[in-house]
Amino acid sequence: MKTGDIEVKRSDIILKPDIRRVLFRPFEPEDSGRVLKIVARVMELSEPDVEILLNQIRAEFRGRHHSLERFFLRRFEAVRHHLLTDRELSDSRKLLIGAYFTQEYALESAALFNPAMVRHPNQAGLPKGAQRFIMSLRATGEGHVSSLCFRSGIVDERGTITLDRPTGYVTVPDVVPNSAYDKSLFHRKLIELGLANGFVDLVLGALDDLFTLSQLEESIRFVLRQHRARRHEWEPVARGVLSLAKANYEIECDPQSDISERIIFPYSPTEISGIEDARFVEFVDGGDTRYYATYTAFDGNVTFPQLVETTDFIRFRINTLNGPEVRNKGMALFPRKIKGQYAMLSRQDGENLYLMYSDMLHFWYTKELIAKPTFPWEFVQIGNCGSPIETDAGWLLLTHGVGPMRKYSIGAMLLDRDDPRRVLGRLQQPLLTPNEDERAGYVPNVVYSCGSFVHGKQLIIPYAISDYATTFAMVELQPLLERLCP
Repeated sequence: MKTGDIEVKRSDIILKPDIRRVLFRPFEPEDSGRVLKIVARVMELSEPDVEILLNQIRAEFRGRHHSLERFFLRRFEAVRHHLLTDRELSDSRKLLIGAYFTQEYALESAALFNPAMVRHPNQAGLPKGAQRFIMSLRATGEGHVSSLCFRSGIVDERGTITLDRPTGYVTVPDVVPNSAYDKSLFHRKLIELGLANGFVDLVLGALDDLFTLSQLEESIRFVLRQHRARRHEWEPVARGVLSLAKANYEIECDPQSDISERIIFPYSPTEISGIEDARFVEFVDGGDTRYYATYTAFDGNVTFPQLVETTDFIRFRINTLNGPEVRNKGMALFPRKIKGQYAMLSRQDGENLYLMYSDMLHFWYTKELIAKPTFPWEFVQIGNCGSPIETDAGWLLLTHGVGPMRKYSIGAMLLDRDDPRRVLGRLQQPLLTPNEDERAGYVPNVVYSCGSFVHGKQLIIPYAISDYATTFAMVELQPLLERLCP
C-alpha cells in the first residue's frame, strides 16, 4: 500500500489468540455454604479414593501447568477454616480439596491485540545488524477480562521479523508481600480521592514513612477497634484506603520462565474487569534505563489510568497515576525528560490530543491542547498509538483517528524536539487503514497500535487487526519524516 510516496509493507505474520494457553485461577463460589458442602464431600472420601482421584487430576492437568500442586495447597489454606475439626489431613487430601477450588482460565480465548514493541534489555549474542525485542499484548479471555502478556523476537539487518515460539505454559506471578508504600504520596492520593479525614490521620499516624500492606491493614483494624462508636461511619473509608493500597503493588515472575509465560493479570479492585492497552516505552534518564507502560484498569464501571515499571520484565511495580488531569484512556509517556520534566500525551476529553508536563512521574496537574480532529478519517476522535519516537527531525508520533462507521486508522505527526507543543507536520491521509482482510474481528474496521519500533532505517508498526489478532507493517523512516517535515 502507498500513502502518496510512502510505501507501507504488511508482514505475513499473523499472531492469533490461542485457546490452548491456559492458567490456573481460584474457583470461589459466592455462597460460603457451597464451600462448606464441597469440603465436607471430599472429607467423606476414603484415603484410597482420595489417591485415585488426585492421580487422575495429576495425569490430566500436570502437563498443562508449572507448580500446579503448590497452587492447590494455597487454595486449601484459603478454605481450611471451613473444616469442622482440627483433624490432621494427609497431603493428598489437602491437594484434592485445593483442586476443587481451582479452575483453568483461557488467557487469550477471545483476542490477542493492541501490541507495543520495545527493545529487549538483553541484546547479547545477536548477528550484526539485528535487534531483539519484547512485544506486549492485550489478551482477552472469558468474560471479556483483559490481561497483559508478552512475546519476544528478533529483527535482522534486512528488517525481517522472527517471533520466538511461545511455550505451552502460562503462570500468574506472585504478588510481592512486603511492597512498601510512601506515606506522603499515599496521603496525597487519599486527599485527591476525598478520603482524607480524622480516621486516615489516625491510621497513617501509627505508620512509618514507608509501610507495607499488612502494616496498613493492622493499623486500620486497631483504629476501628479503638473507636467502636464510629466504626459504621469509618468502615467505608477503610475500604477505600485498602482499595488504593491494593492498586499500588508489586509482582514477580519466575526468573527462569520464558517471557511468553509471564503475564500481568488483574489483581487490584480497580482492575477486576481488566487491564487494557499497555503503552510500553524504554525510558532513559541519565545512565538509568527502565521500561514504563501506561495502561487502563477497569473495574466494570470506571476506567483508571495506571503505570507499570520494570527493568527486567521479571519484577513489575504497579502504581496509580494521580492528579486532576489523570482521566480517560490513552496516555503515553515520552521516552525521556524534556527540560527536566516528565512529558506525557493524553486524551482527557476522549476527542483531542493533549500534552502534559510534571516534575513527578505519578502526579499530573495540567494539560495543553496540541491537536484536534482535522481530517475526515479522524473527525470522531484522535489519540496516540504509543509513545513518541525521537528522531533528528523531531518526535515522530503515530496517531489513531476514528472516522465514519467508527473506522480506526493510523496516522502520523511530527512534534518539535524541544517544544512538543509545536506540531511540525501531520499526514492528511492515514498511513495505515484496514484492508479487506483486516476488517473482520471482535471489533470490526479497526487497526490500532500501542507502540512502534525503529530498526535501522525502518519503522516497524505492530498493530491489531479489528481487536482480534496482531500483525506488523514496515515503513521506510526517511520518506515518512520528509513528508512530515515543514
